[in-house]
Amino acid sequence: MDSDEFKRWGYEIVDWIADYFNNIEKYDVKPNIEPGYVINQLAQNPPENSEKFENILEDFKNIIVPGMTHWQHPKFFGYFPANTSFPSIAAEFLTSALAAQCMMWQTSPAAAELEELTMEWLRQMIGLPNDFTGVIQDTASTATLCSILTAREKYSSFNINTKGFSGDEQFRVYCSSEAHSSIEKAVKIAGIGKENLVKIPVDENFAMLPDELEKVLEVDIINGYKPLCVVSALGTTGSTAIDPLKEIGEICKDNNIWLHVDAAFAGSALILPEYRYLLDGIKYADSFVFNPHKWLFTNFDCSAYFVRDKEALIKTFEMIPEYLKSAESHVNNYKDWGIQLGRRFRALKLWFVIRSFGVSGLQEKLRFHIQLAQYLVKKIESEKDFEILAPVPFNTICFRYKPAGVVHEEEINKINENLLSKLNETGKLFLTHTKLNGKYVIRFMIGQTNVNEKHVSEAWELLKSESRKK
Repeated sequence: MDSDEFKRWGYEIVDWIADYFNNIEKYDVKPNIEPGYVINQLAQNPPENSEKFENILEDFKNIIVPGMTHWQHPKFFGYFPANTSFPSIAAEFLTSALAAQCMMWQTSPAAAELEELTMEWLRQMIGLPNDFTGVIQDTASTATLCSILTAREKYSSFNINTKGFSGDEQFRVYCSSEAHSSIEKAVKIAGIGKENLVKIPVDENFAMLPDELEKVLEVDIINGYKPLCVVSALGTTGSTAIDPLKEIGEICKDNNIWLHVDAAFAGSALILPEYRYLLDGIKYADSFVFNPHKWLFTNFDCSAYFVRDKEALIKTFEMIPEYLKSAESHVNNYKDWGIQLGRRFRALKLWFVIRSFGVSGLQEKLRFHIQLAQYLVKKIESEKDFEILAPVPFNTICFRYKPAGVVHEEEINKINENLLSKLNETGKLFLTHTKLNGKYVIRFMIGQTNVNEKHVSEAWELLKSESRKK
């Protein structure tokens, strides 16, 4: 493909993208297909010779797209959103064209400096103290791993990186029983072992109990363990519960424990002044992460990771082989700020989004999603055979259908599991579930970029009618 052909097909692809968003509601949110649907329609061996681009694009339209779950559909209410926007998509075009390796200042000076600036913008926007420094990671899972590894090295005087484990460290990591599974994966990768991840009980709102944390720490210290890191959730995965940061932070300070705040989804809400109270206690935190690729209209992947001690982070990951040495000083070589050597130019799309919406525009979107959630809460509360099972601090509603006369939890769980399956099979919406205190819970997450009241209302009416079908 030469530049003229690229122009021709580029225009066609842009037209397709615009039409896709204009007509996205014509698609089923989740395709009702069987495994093998896509692979069985495609050639099983790679082509020996060049194929026409128009044929490739037709296969994309006719085979790939019908097999996609449409995360940008305004009736995608599952998991957490991975929302995007046209400014972000436009920036991804340019990022792909530049195709830069952004591992060091020297390899892409503008990329390094834009990342530094954009992370400073974000720090100001969410109200983190000015002694935090930011870097863009791919996901919150990676950021959490970076935190645990940095804590491991800092509290072992960086000896584990040099000599490996001696076998005497006895490190332990703590999180709530509702925390994200990435924490368990991180302690496994970090060599600490999942048996040394201690899950602390939660209260009736599914937030960590600081008193229980303190009790566990006292016992562990007596038994010779070294408490290494506590992960405090600002919005758990299941119900977006909020751990009490100040109380947890005071405990960490008293025991010299690294405190990592996982705000992967809900951290975006901190750009709203009315949610800034959630940072009470942030002075005790060592690291903080949230994902603009979840609820800040920026394409996946883009995870904003902030640390208070950037020198400890860099010392944990820094590698300078001869072929990567450079003369510049006082610059950020972000290859030393995390796991990856090679890095995409992720800052560009975030910069485009912040400039295109403005802080006030982003705030308006988030407030609207939160208002839609409260609108649905009132609808659910008005029905006698539905119940909300967790607080709704943001825009995730955890609820279930509980028909009159059904009292056994196992039966209620099965009813809701079947209901969720029936709803998703319609293709008219997509919802997911969790379990809270053993109860099967339907999660209704309102965060897609272009969702409005009509979409929520139609989904709720469908949900009611499907639940009450005999």
